[in-house]
Amino acid sequence: MRFSLSRFLARFFVALCLVGVLYACRASSPQANAPSSPTEQTAIAQTTSAQLPPAAQALVDQSQGGLFNPPRGDVRFVVISDLNDAYGSTDYSREVDQGIALLPLWQPDMVLCSGDMVAGQSPTLTPDQLKAMWAAFDDHVAAPLRQAKIPYGFTIGNHDASAALGVKGNFLFQRERDIASDYWRDPAHNPGVKFIDQEDYPFFFTFEYQDIFFMAWDGSSNNIPPEKLAWVEKSLASEKAQSAKLRILLGHLPLYAVAVGRNEPAEVMQNADQLRSLLEKYKVHTYISGHHHAYYPAHRGGLQLLHMGILGSGPRPLVDFPKPPRKAITVMDVKFDSPELTTYTTFDMKTLKQIKNEELPRFLLGHNGITLRRDVEWNALTAQEKAACVNRLGAKRCTA
Repeated sequence: MRFSLSRFLARFFVALCLVGVLYACRASSPQANAPSSPTEQTAIAQTTSAQLPPAAQALVDQSQGGLFNPPRGDVRFVVISDLNDAYGSTDYSREVDQGIALLPLWQPDMVLCSGDMVAGQSPTLTPDQLKAMWAAFDDHVAAPLRQAKIPYGFTIGNHDASAALGVKGNFLFQRERDIASDYWRDPAHNPGVKFIDQEDYPFFFTFEYQDIFFMAWDGSSNNIPPEKLAWVEKSLASEKAQSAKLRILLGHLPLYAVAVGRNEPAEVMQNADQLRSLLEKYKVHTYISGHHHAYYPAHRGGLQLLHMGILGSGPRPLVDFPKPPRKAITVMDVKFDSPELTTYTTFDMKTLKQIKNEELPRFLLGHNGITLRRDVEWNALTAQEKAACVNRLGAKRCTA
């Protein structure tokens, strides 16, 4: 990457503003500093909006009212995904820097990422190149979050440390997995979450935040080995998980296909219905995924499926949907006394306007099953819509 003094100074200024504004609103422990009442939450939101750093304020002004701070829940997350650019890149798209610059507007308790933070998965990349990519990620994303005392919950993507196997059962990208592990296990890169189990961190681990149990599994390939699936079930069955008010899973590949160019078996988790049944058994509320580069808030059975939009390179259109693809960022508010528990406010990062549910398809027919938009129930589909699913996928893959 060519060094640009102007770009460096611009990024430094954005990061400095972000740190100053967020640090002023938070004590050293973000978990101990969450707003305790709706009145306090509103006051913090109003104060933050009145003190936005120039980079955030410029984006708000540019949006002409499209960007706003939605009503805050008991806990707030900003969710991002697929930040990477071309193989080996040590720079990031404008939208990645914009997403970080906008955090003072939304004041999240934590940032969540569903993978692909760097641009690996190429055997031609040298160790120095791989380390340079993680250093660039640290510069653009991780360091500003650490400095602002915002915890960062994440999962590994295929471009971070692919779990793809060779014919002998070995990891094809073992070098990338080793370097990713070295980066995350370095105490200087502590993501600031409260770990429960980090024995196989950063590939399989659990953490908690304000009565919410999080699991990250290695969905950087489409297969979870039996011994790791046993760990998944044991962890979800634990007292810590089952006593939580909410359970959220982070994984890179989704269960069901939603995007053009990703609508094939290798691009979704194997045995999706069985995995979903396992998650439903232990009352996992939401599975947050990436990889398909397309925002689609969905559900299937008793599981919410947040297919995250992309901030990096290569947004993809939804299956059978004529509108062009969009880069997106999501504000996720948790309201413990709400029947839905979670609310999404998602923004198109090009237009800076909100993406509303009614703009999206009522359902998607990926190759391995139907997914329903989160506000649409199976019984609300017309007879023609149900028939279209059965005719294409068969009755088994069209269950509610």
